[in-house]
Amino acid sequence: QVQLVESGGGLVQAGGSLRLSCAASGRTFSMYAMGWFRQAPGKEREFVSTINWRDGRAYYADSVKGRFTNTRDNAKNTVYLQMNSLKPEDTAVYYCAARAGSGSYYSEASYYLWGQGTQVTVSS
Repeated sequence: QVQLVESGGGLVQAGGSLRLSCAASGRTFSMYAMGWFRQAPGKEREFVSTINWRDGRAYYADSVKGRFTNTRDNAKNTVYLQMNSLKPEDTAVYYCAARAGSGSYYSEASYYLWGQGTQVTVSS
């Protein structure tokens, strides 16, 4: 059974940085890519970034482009989301998710496995 476990969330002041991790365990060979989504209170979950396992190509939402960096360590089956220049509007629960390959990378429906989420709070 495949599991995704996120870590690295916390409280940080505006302008600060955090790094989230998402470790995949179990039968991971069917995973084509990993995505990061976030959900702020009272809002729908939104796409943040995705990265392909094979070539490391990453894509970002406009709201985080230039501030967030998505990387992967294939040997550890782990992806990382480095978040710099954080803003209060980045406050949300962040989720990692696995995608098999088909579907749009920005759509939740394309992801078949989700982590439990980790809280990120950015104070002003």
